[in-house]
Amino acid sequence: MDDVVAWLLDSDPALRWQVLDDLADATPGEVAHERARVAHEGWGARLLAAQDPDGRWGGGTFFPEWVSTEATLRLLRTFGLDPESPQAHRALAPVHEAARWEYDPTMRFFDGEVEPCINGRTVATGAYFGQDVRGVVDRLLGEQMADGGWNCEQENGSTRGSFDTTINVLEGLAEYEQRVSADPAVTEARVRGEEYLLDRHLLRRLSDGRVGQERWQHLAFPHGWYYDVGRALDHLRRTRPAPDERAAEALDLLASKRGDDGRWRLEQRHHDRLLVDLGEDEGAPSRWLTLLALRVLRWADGSVADAPGSAAPGGADAPGATPRTATEPSRTSAPEDA
Repeated sequence: MDDVVAWLLDSDPALRWQVLDDLADATPGEVAHERARVAHEGWGARLLAAQDPDGRWGGGTFFPEWVSTEATLRLLRTFGLDPESPQAHRALAPVHEAARWEYDPTMRFFDGEVEPCINGRTVATGAYFGQDVRGVVDRLLGEQMADGGWNCEQENGSTRGSFDTTINVLEGLAEYEQRVSADPAVTEARVRGEEYLLDRHLLRRLSDGRVGQERWQHLAFPHGWYYDVGRALDHLRRTRPAPDERAAEALDLLASKRGDDGRWRLEQRHHDRLLVDLGEDEGAPSRWLTLLALRVLRWADGSVADAPGSAAPGGADAPGATPRTATEPSRTSAPEDA
């Protein structure tokens, strides 16, 4: 066994089952057995046990960031908690009513919020856990911008897409397609959004060819609402049978980050805390990023083809809402990326 794969397997079930599935070519039975452990061992079990008596996590819906209901459900999805497990059903049962969005407490969780970056993640979580998020999907389809992207600042007058917002929406639409419905309208919107990123080579502004933001080049985990090239490539791995030539620069960048020990490092840490300790420090080798990079490069090399359908994994005018002014940043502020 490869030393790096052995290192990856020496971890939590949440990561181990994905290594078995994506890198070790384990049998479906071996993968399923390991994945089932997420619900009652390690990080997954600890997140489930941290649920508040009222059905939320961290005492809030979107806030406090990284330990809230939204962030915790997203991490459980990343861990691959079996959505059909009794533990998942128990955890999800109270969420829709209990977790009301801070922006407007009349908005129930799976009805979505107003910002497309938040709604993209809500769709991904809801689709994964078998919740009805069609209303949020329809809203996102109507909010796609002329350039193919999405932007949380659209309500404040933005007319151009944002890499950050767009990747969150794309992940949600892809999860919906793969788990709920292969709706042609959803597929068309997703492909247009991916073309928005690919036309910019996953890194660059269309207007001047320069790298849009330095942080896009630095790998992070968990991602939260932040874009980076690793996240974008891992999304494309799930939705396309082979890389587009416009992703070549991003793939080369990802490959160049491999250390002499065959591992990738956590280059930026967006979170200040999580409900579980993943044992990863900024600047140190990261099991999660090494898994991400190896499966992306394996896809790019043609060793495997994760075709669409893969189960791999994780408004201001609303009644009672508090309007934001045109100069007030959104909670997930996303600059325009021309």
